[in-house]
Amino acid sequence: MIIGHGGNKKNLAKTLDCAVDDIIDMSSNLNPLGPPEDIENVICDNLFKIRSLPEPDAVTMRKGFAKFHGIDPSQVVAGNGTTWFIYTIPQAIGCKKVLIAGPAYSDYKDACLMHNINFQHCLAKASDMFNLDIDEISRMAKGADTVFICNPNNPTGSLIPREKLEYLIQKHEGTIFIIDESYLSFVDQAHEISLVSNTEYKNLIVLSSMSKIFRIPGLRTGFLSADSGLVDKIMAYFQPWSVNALAQTVIEYIFNHPERIEPFYQKTREYIKEEKQGFLESLNNIQGLSLFDSRTYFILARLTNGMNSRDFCERIGQHKILIRDCSNFFGLSDQYVRFSLKERGINERLADAITQVMKND
Repeated sequence: MIIGHGGNKKNLAKTLDCAVDDIIDMSSNLNPLGPPEDIENVICDNLFKIRSLPEPDAVTMRKGFAKFHGIDPSQVVAGNGTTWFIYTIPQAIGCKKVLIAGPAYSDYKDACLMHNINFQHCLAKASDMFNLDIDEISRMAKGADTVFICNPNNPTGSLIPREKLEYLIQKHEGTIFIIDESYLSFVDQAHEISLVSNTEYKNLIVLSSMSKIFRIPGLRTGFLSADSGLVDKIMAYFQPWSVNALAQTVIEYIFNHPERIEPFYQKTREYIKEEKQGFLESLNNIQGLSLFDSRTYFILARLTNGMNSRDFCERIGQHKILIRDCSNFFGLSDQYVRFSLKERGINERLADAITQVMKND
């Protein structure tokens, strides 16, 4: 297991001898607007449910997800976050040779290591703005039984159009494609890009997260949708009560109010678009830092002035701000860092800190 998916507020607070609440975490990818106020009220009003066992297979929240996306509940699995699926799928479907489109979330690799599965990476290049080469993925997929693709990708923010993914899925019918859409809800016209409802493909698994968009990562909620044959294989490894009572209650509440979901998504997208534009403009003339185009709210940056990511993160940390050191992403180096945007004042504070660090280098 990789240590360091995001920053450690407690460690930085101890180093700076300040309160943990004084530290701003811009290292973790979470909705700057969420969670909605009514969700926190639902949690408070339903604390009594921790006194009883939840549904063993989370069937009610599975049905809510299935209804919202227009698919059969038999094609859905509810889990303890999408990461639970990432570690379960390789064993459940019997992976032997895995291809990982990267640079990407390290748990795809770690899941293969856990189960002693051979894997290789198809890496996008900085010179191509980290846009994946579909022809190269197709070439390498010929020797793989499973392909992991994060769309939009973490940490690069790049996005593969739906038609290119369907091209791969259709061309390689004997290869299972796992499309991780954990961050797709943040993208404009996500419903036109998503493959979550395309359960007619017998070689497609789609992972969907509620944790990021609703900012409830501590509840650990995620979904898998696929052809019923693949779902049966996953369910053979499903542990009873994998989703806790509060998580089930919150997700059921969300899907019981479907009319609020898209407006919340759209509000988030508009907010992110405006904040990202302002943040990028504030760093437009900064020397020694290259920013990559991102389709979501986190931004990958490369240090071009000789400073390494550890030193840069430490210097930004002196401003009581945590950012993501991306040196432990396979395919990146100690030149890369990632910023996850928040509200206006905090984004401006980060931009000021970056400006000071770069000018004083």
